[in-house]
Amino acid sequence: MVRTKLSRFFPVVAASAGVLALSACGSGGTTPAASTSTPSSPESPTSATTTTTVSSPSTSAPATAPVAAPVDSGLCKAGDVKLSLGQGDAGAGSFYRPLLITNASSKPCLIQGFPGVSYVAGTDGHQVGKDAFREGTKGNAVKLDPGQAAAADIQFVNVQAFDPATCQPTPVKGLRIYLPQETASNFVPADGTGCASTKIPGNQLSVKTVHPA
Repeated sequence: MVRTKLSRFFPVVAASAGVLALSACGSGGTTPAASTSTPSSPESPTSATTTTTVSSPSTSAPATAPVAAPVDSGLCKAGDVKLSLGQGDAGAGSFYRPLLITNASSKPCLIQGFPGVSYVAGTDGHQVGKDAFREGTKGNAVKLDPGQAAAADIQFVNVQAFDPATCQPTPVKGLRIYLPQETASNFVPADGTGCASTKIPGNQLSVKTVHPA
């Protein structure tokens, strides 16, 4: 009796063992693939990523404002006039000649104050000595219609009255003239002699304010 029961029990145990073995093999085949797969790059966008578009700043050049034309002040300019030296008078150690300023343009212009005057020499027109001394006070404005003239009296000192060692006498070709409030100059021919030194005791040139001619 005992042998019969054991022989019946062994097949059941064997069957149970086979089931367990199959279960173990099945569970081993379900190992998650993520344990050996390469992780996704963090830079890769996902469906949950929100992208923002940033517009590039404009590279076009700003519009250039138009340049305003220079305002016409109405003053006489170097290119508006014709200059010359009038007849003069002699004095003690000096002589005087008027600088005549004629409006050679086609429109009226104004002139007021002292012209700048100096001797010039050489082919390069370099200045000789100091600028003319301004004598007296500034006068009223003078309006010059086309063809009209104004005058500014210039005193020329006889430089031979100065000590030559101090004066350094130098031949000059004429005068460089700046009209009042003007930056361009005019040239008036006038051969003579000037002092190259700026240390003479006095003024070799003096000029008075502009007045009607």
